[in-house]
Amino acid sequence: MDVPRIGPREVVYENSYQQVYRVHADFGAFSKEYYVTDYGWRTGLIVVRGESILLVQQYRLLIDGPSWEIPGGRVDRGETPEVSAVRECLEETGVRCKNLTPLITFHPGLDTLHNPTRIFLTHDFSTTDREPQPKEVERHEWVPLSRCLDMINGEEMVDSLSILGLLTYHSVWSRR
Repeated sequence: MDVPRIGPREVVYENSYQQVYRVHADFGAFSKEYYVTDYGWRTGLIVVRGESILLVQQYRLLIDGPSWEIPGGRVDRGETPEVSAVRECLEETGVRCKNLTPLITFHPGLDTLHNPTRIFLTHDFSTTDREPQPKEVERHEWVPLSRCLDMINGEEMVDSLSILGLLTYHSVWSRR
């Protein structure tokens, strides 16, 4: 396959969370026009206490209801994914994490979604007196890994970041 000639990005929409841009790709025999939604980097964190995982519950528009997920969110300008994971967990749960280990990096889409994602793992944390920010989550809870896996298999947990992180942790780390 020939490498296409990629035209410049033309921003068609932008707000503080995302940018949508149009790109023309010329493959020689044909061409395509792509509309890419760019959210930038995001991060997640698997926090392990014994046999349990720290989960947060928050409302999600596209399922019109609460969703159980691992702590995580957008990497802000000037942050590394690791710093963002620590900040997001603290904001969402009041739990301060350190000594993070990279677990997995992935791209949720490869054509029209730019949202590279890095998930970390830690067993090293401390609780704080800091209350979770109410705009962030409804509540947080320590959930046994076996229950998390049941939630995935029973379609009670549908967030791809959480599913991929938990299944990676289960297959690679929890059996050590």
